[in-house]
Amino acid sequence: MAQIPEMRFDLIIFDCDGVLVDSEVISCRAHAATLTRHGYPITADQVLDRFLGVSDLEARLIVEAEMGRKLPDDFTAQVKQATLQHYADDLRPVPHVAEAITAISLPKCVASSGTPEKIRHGLTCAGLYDILAPHIFSAGQVKRGKPAPDLFLFAAEQMNVSPARCIVIEDSVPGVTGARAAGMTVLGFHGGSHCRPGYADTLRAVGAAATFDDMRELPGLIADLAFDAQPHTSRRPCEDGEEEK
Repeated sequence: MAQIPEMRFDLIIFDCDGVLVDSEVISCRAHAATLTRHGYPITADQVLDRFLGVSDLEARLIVEAEMGRKLPDDFTAQVKQATLQHYADDLRPVPHVAEAITAISLPKCVASSGTPEKIRHGLTCAGLYDILAPHIFSAGQVKRGKPAPDLFLFAAEQMNVSPARCIVIEDSVPGVTGARAAGMTVLGFHGGSHCRPGYADTLRAVGAAATFDDMRELPGLIADLAFDAQPHTSRRPCEDGEEEK
């Protein structure tokens, strides 16, 4: 994978779940099972539809408002324990992400809705923690999680980079929405096992400048955005007679 030159961006901000580690399906199963056990019947697919990209705290507040009562004090710990039980056996990095990270010469950080413990455990299991530490930020460090811009602005501030000079890699509507509200350029990744047909259109509709489903495309996409005011929304070659997206 070829190295890419320096460009108009000074920082790349990665989401974690669904971008660096293929963890969304695991997390949704654990979240759904724990909610159902506490009297809020929900499937993993429904958790995915409703809470993808949303912080654990905000998801909990939504559920409690609908139930009209509080969940147990240790509910978040229960979800985390159920999730981490599956990580060691089932968690994998997104294919080719380590190579993509290495090929990009920009400074990098992580801005995730997960808890610090979950982020660290996930990145460690996937063999990515040492590549990205210590520049890892979580929603617990800001007042409002995604889709608010707070986490992205916090990450940029901590890295001493102007928001306009940041490019964000996100896989969720709240994530893309929050990064755009922060004034950042966003690339939408739809290559995780949780992504359904047509999901690229969903990410573009909320502001992704381009979308891709293979991490080997990422260095080239960033290079395109550095020099092209109207970036392609996909680097995949067009079929005969098909208009380029």
